[in-house]
Amino acid sequence: MSTTHTDSDTGISATVAGFGLSYAITSLFNVLLVIVKENVPGVEDLMKGLTGHHWVSHGLIVLIVFVILGYALRGPAARMPVDRLINYIVGSTVISGLALAFYFTVA
Repeated sequence: MSTTHTDSDTGISATVAGFGLSYAITSLFNVLLVIVKENVPGVEDLMKGLTGHHWVSHGLIVLIVFVILGYALRGPAARMPVDRLINYIVGSTVISGLALAFYFTVA
């Protein structure tokens, strides 16, 4: 007997939907954190002080945001049509990649 519950409208589990939406949001958050860390004096030093290296702190912060949002969004995301969830995931990935590429090459 399976313990995975799926929403009858989407066909995917609430956990999968929640963490899919969490990925989309966290991907954009990651870009914002990079830009803030690079431009706001003291942020990189603060993050370096937390773990010894700013990228380690960065990774931990992003991971914590992803996990918290993943669990918090299980209910709302489970009611979202799968097509919309896929669009959010693909859209956030493209936007995040382009934003980072733009920031590090142009800005």
